[in-house]
Amino acid sequence: MEKVMVKRFEGKTALITGAAQGIGFGIAKHLALEGARVLLNDIDPSLLTPAVAEIQNLGAVCVAVAGDSSDPAVIQEMIDTAVKEFKQLDLVVANAGITLFGDFFDYPSADLHQVLKVNVAGTFLLLQAAARQLRSQGLGGSFLITSSVTGHQAHKNLAAYGMSKAALEMLAKSLVLDLSPYKITINTVVPGATATERTLLDKDYETIWSQLTPMGRAAGVEDIAQTALFLLSDAARHITGQSLVVDGGWTVTSPSPE
Repeated sequence: MEKVMVKRFEGKTALITGAAQGIGFGIAKHLALEGARVLLNDIDPSLLTPAVAEIQNLGAVCVAVAGDSSDPAVIQEMIDTAVKEFKQLDLVVANAGITLFGDFFDYPSADLHQVLKVNVAGTFLLLQAAARQLRSQGLGGSFLITSSVTGHQAHKNLAAYGMSKAALEMLAKSLVLDLSPYKITINTVVPGATATERTLLDKDYETIWSQLTPMGRAAGVEDIAQTALFLLSDAARHITGQSLVVDGGWTVTSPSPE
């Protein structure tokens, strides 16, 4: 008898921000491969077009909404588009974020406000709008936030970014109280050093992090995506308010790349 492969997210609609490249795209692609209808968001429309095409070429259903994921108007457009195109929203991955390095003593206030706006306020407002939609549907669902090991361990010149990521993990814990009555789980995936289009602009990135990581390599997007899919799936339906670190053991010893 031929074995039928069960797709974990068949019939589900997923919204992923910061999804044109890197971790966000990896999560979106794997959700699509497992049956989800996906809505991609990114601030760069030129990157969204090939991302959507790649997922559609897999035979999956994919649409996009370009724009700043911290803009309330863009957030509402994402929610409205998901409902219009797919009738409902089930899964939300708040992945969009911005990293602005800088020495604490000279860190510009404009950079601080930008990091907090995109990483913290944008995530809060996205989840708020999505939660209202899921509450009205009455079908439950799952939220996932992309955090970072910099929210657990100090990194030079990343005080603002690390603070923002730690805040997101506290947000997930806090929202357990609000979301659980509606059968909505919320968790964070916490990547360590991960090889993406952005990080690999540093030609020494993989070499350095392979030496610093107990498992002997930086994470790949696949490592983060597979963890994300578990936390979004029914297999994790009794897991909420938790942060799952995917760093090959780096936070155990936390050697600095400096």
